[in-house]
Amino acid sequence: MRRALSISTAAIAVALAAAPSAFADNPANEPPFFGETPPPLIRPPTLSKPPPGFRLSARQATAIATGASAVRAERAADGVPLRPVAFERGHGEWQVNFFTGTGSSRTEVALAVIDDRTGTVLEAWRDQQVTVKLARGYSGAIAQMVNAPYIWLPLCVLFVAPFFDPRRPFRLLHLDLLVLLALGVSLYFFNRADIRASVALTYPVLGYVFLRMLIAGLRPRRRAGPLVPLVPIKWLAIAAIALAGGRIALNVTDSHVIDIGAAGVVGADRIEHGRPLYQGTFDQGLQIHGDVYGPFNYIAYVPFEEAFPFHGVWDSLPAAHAAAIAFDLLTALGLLVLGRRLRAGPDGRALGVAMSFAWLAYPFTLYTMNANADDSLIAATLVGAMVALASPAGRGAMLALGTAAKFGPAALAPIFATGTGERRLRSTIVFAVVFAALLAVLFVPFIPDGGLRELYDRTLGYQASRSSPFSVWGLAPSLGFLQSWVRAGAAVLAVALAFYPRWRSPVQVAALAAAVTVAVQVGATHWFYFYVVWFLPLVLAAAFGAERVVVRRRAPRRRPTVRPVSSPAAPARAS
Repeated sequence: MRRALSISTAAIAVALAAAPSAFADNPANEPPFFGETPPPLIRPPTLSKPPPGFRLSARQATAIATGASAVRAERAADGVPLRPVAFERGHGEWQVNFFTGTGSSRTEVALAVIDDRTGTVLEAWRDQQVTVKLARGYSGAIAQMVNAPYIWLPLCVLFVAPFFDPRRPFRLLHLDLLVLLALGVSLYFFNRADIRASVALTYPVLGYVFLRMLIAGLRPRRRAGPLVPLVPIKWLAIAAIALAGGRIALNVTDSHVIDIGAAGVVGADRIEHGRPLYQGTFDQGLQIHGDVYGPFNYIAYVPFEEAFPFHGVWDSLPAAHAAAIAFDLLTALGLLVLGRRLRAGPDGRALGVAMSFAWLAYPFTLYTMNANADDSLIAATLVGAMVALASPAGRGAMLALGTAAKFGPAALAPIFATGTGERRLRSTIVFAVVFAALLAVLFVPFIPDGGLRELYDRTLGYQASRSSPFSVWGLAPSLGFLQSWVRAGAAVLAVALAFYPRWRSPVQVAALAAAVTVAVQVGATHWFYFYVVWFLPLVLAAAFGAERVVVRRRAPRRRPTVRPVSSPAAPARAS
């Protein structure tokens, strides 16, 4: 038995030595991606001797980290000495942070994580990727399995296939769909931490959508169609139901709650317990400013938080899953109803099915839902504003809800105030009164003790001042003067489109609203792939609604005309 025990112990030791560090953490499971507590960083008592349980000393780990490519690049770029500080990172890892400057001017410019057992560099970062974990391309950090080619690529095919007309391969709708899918190329580089390439590839897509929607709104043109040339609309409806079920199953079984969704649940919990939203510490576990959104964002999570109460930790938040699924399905159902508003009769039903299917098949809507983000809530409110377009009060209420959630939809207020142009003054006044009154009802109960100034500082003020590597403005701050012009241009465009064209169809309203939404996003310092769902429903309504025919109908078969054959004359009787 002693010999067997010795052999077993030796085998376990060999296995542990051969395996990766048993205590190695997974950054994709830590904030802002998930709720696992990051490993503690501890300064070692001495630089020359390995701490207990470690093989390397702090000095050895620092020497290895200094040779990492990102650290060398940072040193070569700045041309100033970097001051390293080594930390024990949990069990079995080292983290070495590199700084420039001293005192109040000290800035962290690079870091490297070292495996203590093997001495290999596990990860190394510089510039904004030091402080913005979202830019590091951790595998499985956002939306998990959705990024896999065996899920992403079939969705791309499904998004295009029902609307592809082989007899007219060069029709504009094909290009629209392909450009929307082209954003996946940007995501490919984002997932590989190549932020410069991902940002550069984002703007051509946004630019195309902006110009395409602006032209569609100002110079509408009915296209011959059909929108769905070959697939029976019943098959498309069945496929949409199947897609919805598959998305729900994937969300439940393979998704993390990113900090955005967690903030919604925490805010709902604060509302239920009578705690203020915009003063004090929002939640230490989130490690972000969770109170940067409008109050309706948190109110929308209340029913889900009541069904699945928050218990103080966000490593498992069923309320966030339920909310993300509900926002996604509400948008799909809203598009189904919107089809009936844009067209009458069977064509309206078919148009609604087509738009709902396209929403459910588009990979970025699943990407947003599987990250359990809150952006589909904005999509649902904008679809609701389109559904209620004939009612100034209705569209004013729906747009107020979106504005009270994430502020950005406020840019669409001028367009929706004038609607399609009929009885402009009266309808504009009704819209403005409802819009302003509902905003007051939603915001006033949550104004902090510091008043409107503190409310602004914690929401819009914080968002306006934050830095971000996910836009050209964040990567190249020297272009700030151009950003001011872009923002001013978006504001002027939003106001101008309220008056011109004087009369417009609902399809034109959707197109113009999509153009303004994209213009506002282009001027933002922080842009992320979740924002695609803000303008996607409007783009679908504008592009699909411009097709004159939704489904090709076969001409009824004509029965052959049967001519009566005259009977032969009866033979004369013999007299």
